[in-house]
This record gives sequence, C-alpha cells and structure tokens, in this order.
Amino acid sequence: MYITEFASYKRENDWTQAFKKAIEKLDAQGGGVLKVSAGVYYTAPIKLVSHMKLEIEAGAEIRFFDDLERFDVIDLEFEGILGKSYMPCLYAENAEFITVCGEGTLNGQGTKWWKLIRARELKCNRPYLVCFNRCRHVTISGLTLTQSPVWTVHPLRCSDVAIKDLRIINPSDSPNTDGIDPDGCEDVTIDNCYIDVGDDCIAIKSGTEDTIAPTPSCRIIISNCHFLHGHGGVVLGSEMSGGIHDVVVSNCVFHETDRGIRLKTRRGRGGDVSGLRVNNLMMDGVMCAFVFNMFYFCGKNGKTPYISNKLPQEINAGTPSLSDVSITGVSIKNCTACAGYFYGLPERPVDNVTISDVSVSFTDAEPATPAMMADCPKMQRRGFYLRNAKRVNISGLQFSGLEGPEFDTDE
Repeated sequence: MYITEFASYKRENDWTQAFKKAIEKLDAQGGGVLKVSAGVYYTAPIKLVSHMKLEIEAGAEIRFFDDLERFDVIDLEFEGILGKSYMPCLYAENAEFITVCGEGTLNGQGTKWWKLIRARELKCNRPYLVCFNRCRHVTISGLTLTQSPVWTVHPLRCSDVAIKDLRIINPSDSPNTDGIDPDGCEDVTIDNCYIDVGDDCIAIKSGTEDTIAPTPSCRIIISNCHFLHGHGGVVLGSEMSGGIHDVVVSNCVFHETDRGIRLKTRRGRGGDVSGLRVNNLMMDGVMCAFVFNMFYFCGKNGKTPYISNKLPQEINAGTPSLSDVSITGVSIKNCTACAGYFYGLPERPVDNVTISDVSVSFTDAEPATPAMMADCPKMQRRGFYLRNAKRVNISGLQFSGLEGPEFDTDE
C-alpha cells in the first residue's frame, strides 16, 4: 500500500496543486492512501482516482473555494437532465474502489452559491459537495459534511456504495441542499448517518422523462439514521423514470422533518416504484408522516392541466406506478397536519399497501398542506387521507388527539 504524506506538498492558503500532485502520484503507482492531517486546507475541486483512499483525519477541514473561476465546467446530470455543471467539490468519474473516510470535515462554503442561485445569476448548475459518477465499490464514512452548494452526497449511476457514520449539516433555509441522493444506483447501504439539511434528508432518484437511458435505483438499505428539519426524511422521487425497487428503511428517527416517508411523481414521468419496506421508526414533530403523491407539481411542466387533471387519462409509458409497500412499527408524536396522505392516479391507483402497528399523537399547529399538488387541502389533526388507492390494509392503529375520522376515503 502506498501512503502519501500530504504535508510534503504544503502551499500557503491554496492547496489545489498539492492535492492534484499527490493524487497523480497515487494514480501512477496504482493507488494508495492520501492522509490529510489536522489543519484547514483551501482548495479548488478535487478529482479522485481508482484504488485510492482519502483519509481526512480528526481536526482536518478541506474548505473549497467559492470562486466560480476555480471550478471547471463539465457535463453532468442534475435532477435527471444532462447539462453544464460546475465540477463537484469532491468528484470521481468512471472509477472503482474509492474510499473517503476519517473524522475530519468537508466544507463546501455554500453561502455564495445560495445567494447566486436565488438571484438567478448562475449559468451552470451548482457543484455537488461529493459526487461519484458511474463508479463501483465506493465507501464514504466518518466525516462531517457542511455548507454544500447543492446536494451533499450524490452517487450517480453507481453500484456497491457504502455510506456510513456521516454528519451532514446544512442550514434549514439553504436551497436544494439534500443530504444523500442515490440516483440510478444499485446495492447501496446508508447507515448511522445524522442529517440536518435544507431540503430532503435522503432522496432516492432514477432520472426523469428527459434523462438519457435512465437506470433504476434498487436494493437500497437505510438504517439507524437520524433525520432533522428536512422537507422529507426519506423520499422517493420526484425523479423516478428508471424505477425504484427493493428499498428498506429501518430503525430511524425523524425529528421535525416536514414529512417522514415521502413519494413524489406525476404523469409523463413513468417509472415503477415497488418493494418498499419500512419498519421500526420514531417520528416527532412531523407535519405528515407518510405522503404518496402522484400529482407532484414542482419542476418542468408540473403545473400543466395534464398533470393536475383528476379525471382518468390514457395509460402509457409515461404513467408511473406505486405498489407493494409495507409500513410497520412506527411511533409518531406531535404530528400536526395528518398521519398519511395517499393520492394515486385515477388511471393507476396506489396499490397493495400494508400499514400496521402505528401510533399517532397530534399537537396544535396551523393547518398545512401535506402534499405539493394542485388543490391539496390544508389539514390539521387528521388521520389517513386516501384517494385513488386500492388494496390498502391498515391495522393496529392508535390515535391521540385526532379530529375527524381515522380514514377519509373516496369510496
């Protein structure tokens, strides 16, 4: 094993060339370890290579410059669309056997990026903090990741990805700063992560109708995680044209996330979501625990009449589906709007959902809309709201502080 001692490449204030030379040396040797010891290291984006380990030790912080001119512009997918993007702060492409680990920090210095996107002054997509693009056998563990310009950890079309023991912290008002977004990936484990962000904590994606040859996300295990303050704790979509299959979410805590488990999609997007297993969760202070929304209106063409029409439409390749969902053993405290909001398509209802052993207690709050869709009613202290849903089997429910019926259905 080759070990490069990073201190030998020391430069005042700008470590860009030091990282570049050290990684080139490892690449020439066929791989090895790059250790970053305690200290603050300012740098432009870092590109990783196969068979390397980047070990960021306790007390070390890699702080990425926020000067746009330091970021190369590359072709990269964002929200399922291939386009021009600033290179991710930490990036690997078509590589394998990569490990990023340690007890140090990656700091994306996102404040300037957030200001520019709000002012519509960016011509390219913002850089991810960490992105593995078409990689295999990837591990990222132990680190604190903060101030991400946009999505924090983005495995894109990868296989065999292990994400564990991360602390991901972005301000609650930072735009689109998702925690972990596996996108068109297979065989992913996410374990023991603490995620407090400005958007979805974890969002599983698989491309849109505009994605070139979208690939499914499948065989994903999420366990022992703590989610705070995001728009959703664990989310499927809205990019799901390639399909999402065989997802397990277990032993997790959700604290003041707007929604707990959330699916969002719409007509024209296509894709099948099936095989979702959710068990042994605790939620506290969520607005709505479970949202399955097939009329999601955000993004391109999302507010057209075709998307919002509540009458049955012709089934075609762009008709999404959701089926085979099991939710069991969930404790929900201080819920505000409703326990669950399921709104399928009239031409393809949500199908085959089992919910058991769920306890829900409600607290006072202003009425809120559980789902981002046209004509979604505001709710307060409601049970399960079901529209265009069939074979929904619910048992073992306990409610405290409920107003109105346990189930509001269209039957």
